[in-house]
Amino acid sequence: MLSRIFSFGLRGVEGYLVTVELDLANGLPGFTTVGLPDAAVREARERVCAAVRNSGYKFPPRRVTVNLAPAQSRKQGSHFDLPIALAALCASGQLPAGEWMKRFCFAGELALDGNLRPVRGVLAMAAKARDQGFLGIVVPRDNAAEAAAAGLAAYGAVDLREVAGFLAGEPGAALAASTAAGPDAEAVADLDLSDVRGQPLAKRALEVAAAGGHHVLLVGPPGSGKSMLARRLPGILPGLSREEAMEVTRIHSVCQDRGGAGLISRRPFRAPHHGASHVALIGGGASAKPGEVSLAHGGVLFLDELAEFSRQALESLRQPLEDGKVVVARARETVEYPARFSLVAACNLCFCGWRGHPVRPCLCTPPALSRYLVRLSGPLLDRIDIQVEVSPVPFEQWAASGPALQEEASGRILERVKRARLIQQERFSSQGFSVNAHIPPRDLRRACALEPAGVQILGEAARRLGLSARSLDRVLRVARTIADLDGGGGVLARHIAEALQYRSLERLRP
Repeated sequence: MLSRIFSFGLRGVEGYLVTVELDLANGLPGFTTVGLPDAAVREARERVCAAVRNSGYKFPPRRVTVNLAPAQSRKQGSHFDLPIALAALCASGQLPAGEWMKRFCFAGELALDGNLRPVRGVLAMAAKARDQGFLGIVVPRDNAAEAAAAGLAAYGAVDLREVAGFLAGEPGAALAASTAAGPDAEAVADLDLSDVRGQPLAKRALEVAAAGGHHVLLVGPPGSGKSMLARRLPGILPGLSREEAMEVTRIHSVCQDRGGAGLISRRPFRAPHHGASHVALIGGGASAKPGEVSLAHGGVLFLDELAEFSRQALESLRQPLEDGKVVVARARETVEYPARFSLVAACNLCFCGWRGHPVRPCLCTPPALSRYLVRLSGPLLDRIDIQVEVSPVPFEQWAASGPALQEEASGRILERVKRARLIQQERFSSQGFSVNAHIPPRDLRRACALEPAGVQILGEAARRLGLSARSLDRVLRVARTIADLDGGGGVLARHIAEALQYRSLERLRP
C-alpha cells in the first residue's frame, strides 16, 4: 500500500517541495528511510512509531519504506515526523485518503506521546507552499501564527490525534486557521545617545550612517566611548518595513525555534566576540548554516576590537560588505544567504592602545604600529564608508551638569534619520534599493551630481590621501546622505567637505 504526503525541505532560507512517499510491503517488520536523510530524519522512525501507538493508533507491523523526493537533495530536520506519521496512517487504512493529500502540506516534530513540537523554518516553508498553490499548511500550534504571515491558511495543531481527526472530518475535530503574525512588540531602546558625553563628530557620523545605511569604523584610545557609541546605533534606526521584517524573520526562523513569536520589528543587532572564526561570521559548516553577517541582515553588525579578529575572518567580510549577500559552497550544494547589514566597528590604533591620546604616550615601536594596523587591509577599509577618530572626553565635559549641557536624545536624531530615509525611498522607489549606501556605480553620477567647487575639493583630497576609485564612490554616497539630512537638495561643496572628514584612517595609517 502506497501513500503520498507533501512537506517542505529547507535550502538556505528558501523552502522546496518534498514528497513523502511511504510504502507498506510484506516481509519482516522494518523501517527504512531513503532520500539523503540526515540523522534527525533517520531517527524519525522511533518518534513516529511511539507517537502513532500513544495516539491510539496501530503502527503497521510490516516492512515500511519511506522515500523523501527529490532524492538528490539532502533532507535535514525533525519536521518530517508529522508527514511520515500521516503517510503511515493513510497507507494502513487508519486515515481515509482524500483531496486533503493534494490540498495541504505538513510539517512538525512529534513527541513520543504524539504531541507536536515547534520546528524551524516554518515561514520559508509556508511561503513556498503558497507559491506552489497549496490551500493550507498544518503545523504545530506554536508555529501557526508565523506560518500565516506568509499569506497562506495555517492550521495549528496540538498533537497527531487532532491532525488525524481534522483530516478525517471527525465531529468537533476542526482546526481553525490561525491569523497572521503581527510584529513583535517593539521594545523601547534602553541605550540612548544622550548617555554619551561629548563626541559631537562621532555622533554626527552615526547619524549620517543611520540615515544612509553606511558602514562605520570608530578608532581611538581605550575609554573614549567607541563601544558605547556603537551600541547606541540601533536606537536611531527606523523599524523594519513588513517586507524587511518577513525576510529577517525568515533568516532567524531557519536558525532557531522562535517559540511562536511574531514578525521581528526591530532591526537585528549582532556583536560576535573577536575570537569568532570566519565560518561563524560568514556561515557554513556541515549544514551550511547562516553566519553572523546574515543574522545581522537588515540591522547592525558590531565588531568590537576589529583588529583582534583573525585576518581570515576580516577578509571574508569583503564580499558581503560589497554585494550584500554570502554564497556558501559545499560539495553537495551551494546556498546563498542575504547579508545586507550596516557594519559598525571599533578598534584602538596600536597594541598598547594609547596612540592618539592627548596625555598618555604610546609605547609601541614603529614596526609594532605597522604590524597592528596592517591587519586592517586596504581593500577592507575601502569598503567602510565612514572612518572617525574618537578622542578622550575632557574631565570638564564629563563632570558638567545642567540643562544647557544636556546631550541630544536618540529620539530627536531618529526623526531626522526617518526624514532623510523617506527622501531616499522616494528617489529610488523604482530601482530596487532604498538607501544611498546601495547606489550602484551606474547611477552614482546622476544621483550625486557635483558643482565645480565640490569636484575641486574631491580632486584635491584624492591626490593628497591617495583615495581609490571605490573610496571616491563611497565619499559621494556619504555626501549624498548628508545632503538628504539637509533637506534633499543637490550635493554641495560643504557636503563633500564633511564626507571627507569621515576618512580619518587614511591619514592615521603608518
